[in-house]
Amino acid sequence: MKDTPPTARDRRRRSGRVTSLLLAVLTLLATVGLTTGPAFAAPHAGTAPTVSAAIPQVPDNAVDAVAAMQPSWNLGNSLDAIPDETSWGNPPATKALFDTIRAQGFRSVRIPVTWSNHQSATAPYTIDPTSLNRVRQVVDWALADGLYVVLNIHHDSWQWINKMATDHDQVLARYNATWTQIATKFKDEPRRLLFESVNEPVFDNADATQKVQLLDELNTSFHTVVRQTGGGNATRLLVLPTQACTPEQNLMDNLATTMSSLHDPNLVATVHYYSFWPFSVNIAGYTRFDATVQKDMSDTFARMHDTFVAKGIPVFLGEYGLLSYPDYTHQDYVRRGEALKYFEALGHEARINGVTTALWDAGSFLNRNTLQWRDPGLFAQIKSSWTTRSGTASSDSAFVPKSGAIEDRALTLNPNGTTFRGLWQGTTRLTEGGDYTVSGDQVTLTASALTRLTGDRAYGINGTLQARFSQGVPWEIKVITYDTPVLSDSIGTTGSFALPAQFRGDVLATMEAKYADGSNAGPASWTSYQQFGTAFSPDYAGNAITLTPDFFTAVNDGAPVTLTFHFWSGATVTYHVTKSGSSVTGTTS
Repeated sequence: MKDTPPTARDRRRRSGRVTSLLLAVLTLLATVGLTTGPAFAAPHAGTAPTVSAAIPQVPDNAVDAVAAMQPSWNLGNSLDAIPDETSWGNPPATKALFDTIRAQGFRSVRIPVTWSNHQSATAPYTIDPTSLNRVRQVVDWALADGLYVVLNIHHDSWQWINKMATDHDQVLARYNATWTQIATKFKDEPRRLLFESVNEPVFDNADATQKVQLLDELNTSFHTVVRQTGGGNATRLLVLPTQACTPEQNLMDNLATTMSSLHDPNLVATVHYYSFWPFSVNIAGYTRFDATVQKDMSDTFARMHDTFVAKGIPVFLGEYGLLSYPDYTHQDYVRRGEALKYFEALGHEARINGVTTALWDAGSFLNRNTLQWRDPGLFAQIKSSWTTRSGTASSDSAFVPKSGAIEDRALTLNPNGTTFRGLWQGTTRLTEGGDYTVSGDQVTLTASALTRLTGDRAYGINGTLQARFSQGVPWEIKVITYDTPVLSDSIGTTGSFALPAQFRGDVLATMEAKYADGSNAGPASWTSYQQFGTAFSPDYAGNAITLTPDFFTAVNDGAPVTLTFHFWSGATVTYHVTKSGSSVTGTTS
């Protein structure tokens, strides 16, 4: 999520003659109603106005306005990075970035900002003018593209706001001073700019009752401070969070009470959703987007709808994604096909429950250096979910053993309200009855088709098929040749232990760890299935599986641990490790 922000070098001064010409064009456009109302603001000194017939008019009704913001995208790990904009791996934001976001179909952006590293920690808590101007520049670029913008206080929530229970007066004074400066700086911006009081607020050393009171006080104070600054802030849409932005019923009820007390029609509720936690991080055996994971999603969106949307209060899902996706190099922690199912279903749940969604992107989805999607197929699924459903299947892979006879392989289709149209390989349609058969929602690839597709049966992906449906994005099925992986004995240390692994085309799904008495071993003592990436991680290029220092910290000295590695082909392989001080011995028997 993580050196110095650039100057305004990308803003070019124009001659007075060109500026006058552009203003004349704007006057003409206003005459025909294209720039009237709050969607057009006068240009700031030293910059040229932006002419765009795509600038939207903001509906007066808050529900309609937030609906017009769908879909949304987060500029994560940029202006919220600590200590500076590029500290967490992303390049400085540019106007071209927002041009790309707009062109890809997004209608709004959330711009998280961490203010503390550019602000005095003592009264009067002055924000560095250069930093404030940089935020203004980035916000204005997004607004110029016709995007709605949500601006907030971000990691300040755990840097100093979390100390409110024990340092109440200073935290509240700093919070009010921060919002006074932000609101004053942006008070003349169009109504497409929204303010969000604080990201994922938490309060240390406070009991449940105190936390409710403290968040109510912050949200209420935010409302008062912003409204008192006047200008466009008198009716600007204000976004209020639950504790930690968690969508639990009691926390949303608390927020609903606060919003009711403010008697303001221009309020928006916000929560975040990163799926059923065990699935989101791949722990406890939740490797699939199964019925439990789906129910968690549908129940959560139903709560948002019933608590807010049904009562005329818009909901902005300020962040969504999977916790395994903050870093694009770790996306294999959750199998890609299962992630595709999650994103497909989330778009559907958001639409039927009237929730506007903002994809959390810390650089995992859009490469901000190239302005290209890192996984175009994944983004295609996300984009499709904004308007329609897509069919999926029980798996995105058909594993075929390298050794022995090739047999039929069956997959269960999940049409999601669509109609199955057949299987394709590239532009070639496969033959039903010869290459595959269909019975109800089950499609079976025949042994003859798999024999042709696997060719010389080299390990790995030997072919890719598409299951096409009447609408949405086709479902890709990789035909993979494999043999059961082979592990080897190894000696290492608790700080560095990698067991040799010949994956032989297979893909690791999860790992169980148990002591000889059957009790659980590892950091997650409540389950035998340890967390992918935290306790273990595959290194396919290096032909190894790494056990982390965190895993061994939680393992009893001298007690043998049996590891069971589960692979996506269905194969399982056991291994044994014993820690003795800082030394580790690993054996296959």
